[in-house]
Amino acid sequence: MSTGTDTAAPALLPAAPAPAEEVRQAAPPPRPEPDAGHPARPARRPLRALGRRLRAVALRSAAILALLAVWEAAPRLGLADPTFLPPVSEVAAAWWELLGNGQLGQHTWASLVRSFGGFAIAVVVAVPLGLLIGWYRPVAALLGPLLEVFRNTAALALLPVFVLLLGIGETSKVSIVVYACVWPILLNTISAVGNADPTLVRLARSMDLSTPRLFQKVILPASVPAVFTGIRLAGAVSILVLVAAEMIGAKAGLGYLINASQFNFAIPQMYAGIVTISAIGVAFNQLLVTIERRLSTWRVPS
Repeated sequence: MSTGTDTAAPALLPAAPAPAEEVRQAAPPPRPEPDAGHPARPARRPLRALGRRLRAVALRSAAILALLAVWEAAPRLGLADPTFLPPVSEVAAAWWELLGNGQLGQHTWASLVRSFGGFAIAVVVAVPLGLLIGWYRPVAALLGPLLEVFRNTAALALLPVFVLLLGIGETSKVSIVVYACVWPILLNTISAVGNADPTLVRLARSMDLSTPRLFQKVILPASVPAVFTGIRLAGAVSILVLVAAEMIGAKAGLGYLINASQFNFAIPQMYAGIVTISAIGVAFNQLLVTIERRLSTWRVPS
């Protein structure tokens, strides 16, 4: 009579290791190491990055190049009167002539001093005032109606008032630029402080941070994008308002150059001044974008 141990199924045992030859056959072949004659693949990455940058630049420049091509072709093909819209090549020649005789540099410098001076004063005044109004509700309730009245009053509508009160010199021109630039910066700063993350504010208060430290660590970093949106808008406004002011009463500046060229029927010089204003605006906006990125390095890229 056989016992239970005789008929029981044998216990599961670990499988025997495969022979060394089979393991070597199953393993993937090793990658060949690059030698001096064959550079590694990562060396191609800078070339690919350069190619992507060149494609991006070409894509961004396509619309500008198309506009210049249309501008050059339209007067020459009779689609526009060359007397009032000269080809872009003639405008470029006039721009180079103004640059060579020093007139363009003189007028550009006069406009930049007025525009950037008023813009800088507006930033220094509007950002702290916006932080104060956005943080303290009683101050916002007190100044809110007054701000609504002045921000809805066009700067150019007040230009005669500035001229009567401050004269036709530099003070009135800088003051009108300050007035026009204050409102975009001020309103965006107030909105940025009001929209700060309440969770972060409560967390900072729970850590017994003082008000200056709270502004430094929480409010200011969170407000940078909205504040710089207002600053960029103010940068564009500073140039536009100044040009209009220079057209009314000035003896130097790009606005004066455009107005005098139109009055003397020097149309290519007039367009040269307009192109110069556009180039300054684009360069100034790009500078502000670069500064904003430097101040917003803490943000997680989307």
